[in-house]
Amino acid sequence: MKQARPYPRIVVTRKAARSLKAGHPWVFEGEVLEAEPCANGSVVDVFEENGTWQGAGLLSQESKIRVRIVTRNANDRVDEAFWARRVAWAWEHRKVAMGGRALPGCEPDTNACRVVFSEADGMPGLIVDRYEHVLVAQVGTVGMELLRPTIYPLLLQTLQADGQDVRCIYERNDSPARAKEGLPQYKGWWDGEVAEVPESARIKVVENGLVFDLDIENSQKTGFFLDQKYNRRAVRQIAGGRRVLDCFCHVGPFGLNAAAGGADFVRCVDVSQTAIDLAAENARLNGLDDRMDFTCANVLEYLPELRRDRARLREQGGPFDLIVLDPPAFTKSRGTIKHAAKGYREINYEAMRLLPRGGYLATCSCSHFMTRDLLAEAIADAAHQANVQLKQVEERQQAPDHPILWGVPESHYLDFFVFQVV
Repeated sequence: MKQARPYPRIVVTRKAARSLKAGHPWVFEGEVLEAEPCANGSVVDVFEENGTWQGAGLLSQESKIRVRIVTRNANDRVDEAFWARRVAWAWEHRKVAMGGRALPGCEPDTNACRVVFSEADGMPGLIVDRYEHVLVAQVGTVGMELLRPTIYPLLLQTLQADGQDVRCIYERNDSPARAKEGLPQYKGWWDGEVAEVPESARIKVVENGLVFDLDIENSQKTGFFLDQKYNRRAVRQIAGGRRVLDCFCHVGPFGLNAAAGGADFVRCVDVSQTAIDLAAENARLNGLDDRMDFTCANVLEYLPELRRDRARLREQGGPFDLIVLDPPAFTKSRGTIKHAAKGYREINYEAMRLLPRGGYLATCSCSHFMTRDLLAEAIADAAHQANVQLKQVEERQQAPDHPILWGVPESHYLDFFVFQVV
């Protein structure tokens, strides 16, 4: 049915309309048949060839993803009140999903969480993480770049009205991916009139009862990987009395959770000396450094070296009986899935060969291209090659402050398994 609408008109193919009807929010460049002139980043109305309105979205003229749908409600007007509702819904989700998960004696678990998760919260291209009194934002689309002066104050106002001590926003808009949208790279404190501008980008944040010293200016992404919060608790629960090897440790959250869970010894390994230094400092902050050590090494080379030199391993206290594998995404495109599967297979094989029978393996993937089934297949192949059998302890996903939006498979990107090797 044709409708009178207030925004410039985009006409898309039947294929695009079918995808939109199924719930996916993207229209690709090759699916646009007609487009009325409008500014890059504008709100546009999307119609099928037959005149059926499919939704309103944000235009990205330089991206292969040409339109990102933000509403399918014909009564919506995409104005400040619209974005205020989106911010309020996003914060309400965190309060519901995270509020009852705090450890005994701790405050509700929203002091360190993801507040906005792009398409999953109806704000495509915007990531916002909270670390105590600071919000760290990443903008990846031209539409959200233009909306920063609207959405940033709404974020601060919404959280403050709910009694949250949130005062400032740090922007990590330095991702090379912004070039696909024709956007420049930059980072620094947002100096809007409702925000404070601190002198330092170092923050101390409490997660799972542990204190972490974060460098939000120079660390990866927004400074921390909040999506693994409850998976780190799962490792803590099985770490008691064990010797733990934390691979790809970043600033040490898995290792520190293992030590806090009563591990006899924890070794953290990462290729970044900066990350290793921060992990060591975090261990000292929490009084756990007496049972931990830190190694700067390439995990892909380090695991085989440990396996070949078991005599040295025995001299250092014996084998590890819990290994954590939290690698960076081995694939960021469909074209490299086979290569990525090989990488996951190799690191899991090396870990399984290093573990004694009865030891435990916590392993994951953080790429939506490496689906749960593809990861499981790679792990199973590794077990077959290592001549071991896996007894599953549990299967997990990303924390619920990174919501999975049904119909949008890209929002499900983290899969996490815990096994006993038998």
